[in-house]
Amino acid sequence: MQFEVFTLLPEVFPSYLETSIIKRARERGLIKVNVHNIRDYARDKHHTTDDLPYGGGGGMVMKPEPVFEAIESVLELIPLPAPPEPLSSPMGKSNIPIILLTPQGRVFNQTFAQELSQYPHIVLLCGRYEGIDERIREHLVTDEISIGDYVLTGGELPALILIDSIARLLPDVLGDPTGAEDDSHAMGLLEYPHYTRPPEFRGWKAPDVLLSGDHGKIQKWRREQALLRTFNKRPDMLEKTELSKEDKKFIEGLNRP
Repeated sequence: MQFEVFTLLPEVFPSYLETSIIKRARERGLIKVNVHNIRDYARDKHHTTDDLPYGGGGGMVMKPEPVFEAIESVLELIPLPAPPEPLSSPMGKSNIPIILLTPQGRVFNQTFAQELSQYPHIVLLCGRYEGIDERIREHLVTDEISIGDYVLTGGELPALILIDSIARLLPDVLGDPTGAEDDSHAMGLLEYPHYTRPPEFRGWKAPDVLLSGDHGKIQKWRREQALLRTFNKRPDMLEKTELSKEDKKFIEGLNRP
């Protein structure tokens, strides 16, 4: 998978991209992340990328010319693949999703990450300042994503979050081929508790079932712990998760006084 990131602050990205799982995935050619400086595509001598908003008001607005020039120039060099089908996301303007990171976008979640992981190329546009010229939103981007109901100073951190979340869903990125399947939200529940050596620490013991070697009992315990944790912390998730008869029976027992 290839990410094309367009930003006014390219220096934000190297430290994270050169760390841990993302670094190894890049070294193995599983993902490629190209970071493009929008300022390089501004044609005036000062490389201007923002200006005062029409109608007055505080802050500056990202100009349309360098953003269009940057993304269109890069996409001309990339052969357009057929988009995966079916997808529920409104990506219809381009076979390559061009995603604006903005607090006005749809809130990102695991299902959305799984959808985007099917694309071979993704464009991430990082907003800055007061916002972007509306013509970028109307005529260039294909979707808008928010990482939550709060405001950041720019789209760079959200872009890194998307790269990390999507990349870990790709084959071979994680050492364990099923490693992403048990993550919180991936299975519709919060993840079960984890323990490692030593078996006892300061008088606190790891559960006996995890040391038993009985894989059937371990799987049952983990499922019940995931249900219990979700019931206590995010009960809203249980309404949207497909539950077995055993799951429902376990939850009913939690509801009894």
